Amino acid sequence: MLEFASASARMVNSRRAMAECLEASLGEGDTDCDVVIVHASLGHDYQALADEARRMAPSARIVGSSCCGVVGREGVSESMHDVAVMTVRGADEVAVAAVDDIYGTNSFDKAAELGTLLREANPGITMVLFLASGIDIDDDQCIAGLESVFGPEVTIFGATSADNMKGIASYQIVDSQVYQHAAWAVGFADPTLDVITQATHGFLAVGEPMTVTRSEGNRIIELDGQPAWTTYTERLAMPVTATCGDTIPVGALAEALATDLAAEYGNPHILRVVTKRDDDGTMHYATTCPEGTKLWLTVRDEERIFSDMDRMMERMAAEAADRDIVAVFHADCLARGRFMFDRVMKEELVSRMQYPLSPDGVVPPWLGIYGFGEFARLGGANTYHNYTTAIYALVRSAAADVSA
Repeated sequence: MLEFASASARMVNSRRAMAECLEASLGEGDTDCDVVIVHASLGHDYQALADEARRMAPSARIVGSSCCGVVGREGVSESMHDVAVMTVRGADEVAVAAVDDIYGTNSFDKAAELGTLLREANPGITMVLFLASGIDIDDDQCIAGLESVFGPEVTIFGATSADNMKGIASYQIVDSQVYQHAAWAVGFADPTLDVITQATHGFLAVGEPMTVTRSEGNRIIELDGQPAWTTYTERLAMPVTATCGDTIPVGALAEALATDLAAEYGNPHILRVVTKRDDDGTMHYATTCPEGTKLWLTVRDEERIFSDMDRMMERMAAEAADRDIVAVFHADCLARGRFMFDRVMKEELVSRMQYPLSPDGVVPPWLGIYGFGEFARLGGANTYHNYTTAIYALVRSAAADVSA
């Protein structure tokens, strides 16, 4: 059976930060393992992180990403020098694969290639942790590509990598290499494990919608017959010279959900983020956006953010029931971190996530990322989200644990 451990640290020296995380999670005597998953903020040297992980865990596949902050068992941190890891032991029940040069135009093909590599490495995979570049990518097509290999019954969960809300460049680590447009996946094939996924945002759509009048895949070229960025920034009362970093905290876009999905989600809309714009005013959306799509601006509802979080965690705890929570992966929108809440409120939000999944007050191995987007099931289907808190709890029945 797979075994998980985690740790996080805040330290300027990247090699020392990685060493501290691995020693804290696995013990100083034996830091080798089968997989090391890393999230690190932009102040770190990603090559140094990869090199130190390789030195301390020579048998491991190493994957990682840039982010705007981390959440671990130790709590939340959003400095320029945060790093967090999840380690995995159990070589026969885990596999890693990666592809480079993934963009919005080729997301399906690259994700299908990634899925094929993963399935060839281990045909028994039942769930997939997926991470890709957060800039210029079509996340709907990533899901479709992976499902073309595994089918829709395999749960896809994970995130997209981020910078510090600039929308300029994000980074991915694969073994000893650092990339800007890669995607990697970790497949789990432990038959005793299930994954529970949930996501929530707590924002409200306001005003009259804008209509997509011209688009190509995940690129919105025109809104209401005008260059998309011009219409979008006018609605936000911002100058057309505004950057993506200026718009992300206040510019969440909403798409209407079907009635049944809205009831499950606890909100009539799903949110989207713009992470890149071209000089001609074209906006790079996170998913495919057909012409005719209605897009609303949104406002955050602080009370609803907290109440929806509590509702989601109650549902997750009930679904976990008497099963052991062996690890939690967690993806949070970077706009829900320090760009939205002060430190006290942010820590309260994280506490409300962790407490219901922490029997006897002990937080399970936990790896959280503040990124550009999140993958979690909705209506029984693999779905991409923005501006949410998404929690993925890996659970094992107590009977399976005893019989091991």
